[in-house]
Amino acid sequence: CQHKAPAKAGAFLFLFLPFVIYSGNSMGSGFAVGENCIVTNAHVIDGAETVKVVLYNEEEYEAKIIGADNQTDIAVLKIEAENLVEAEFGDSSQIEIGETVYALGNPGGLSLQSSFTDGMISGLNRVITTDGSVYSMTVLQTSAAINPGNSGGALINEYGQVAGITSAKIIST
Repeated sequence: CQHKAPAKAGAFLFLFLPFVIYSGNSMGSGFAVGENCIVTNAHVIDGAETVKVVLYNEEEYEAKIIGADNQTDIAVLKIEAENLVEAEFGDSSQIEIGETVYALGNPGGLSLQSSFTDGMISGLNRVITTDGSVYSMTVLQTSAAINPGNSGGALINEYGQVAGITSAKIIST
């Protein structure tokens, strides 16, 4: 999948919208990064025999899994769609605590598709290990509302650039 940056970042709410990813009993979010390529979380598609991508306009596509890495919790899918608006990536190493960010995703699947919540970066370089994983990840911490179904969605900065990918929600027990 070749990534080509958009010509110009505009009103970021509509620059790119999250896609709903269905795979067996799992559901998450994703966004376009290259020619017909979608990024999501590896845990969203883990063990799936088939994966379906639903665009913001409710068009549905069967997706081919290009690759997945459980250690980084990243997966790349490919669909046969036209005119997908590709996300632009920012430099997450330049993010500072207190910076405003926005979480795009699909909590609840199609019923709450294309949700947009705001928050701030509340922690940098947090090391976590998620349930069922033997790998640890270094992550950004945000106060933006994150819910089931947001996994794989973009965390964007004030310029509409992807600063991170929603992967885990920490809850106390």
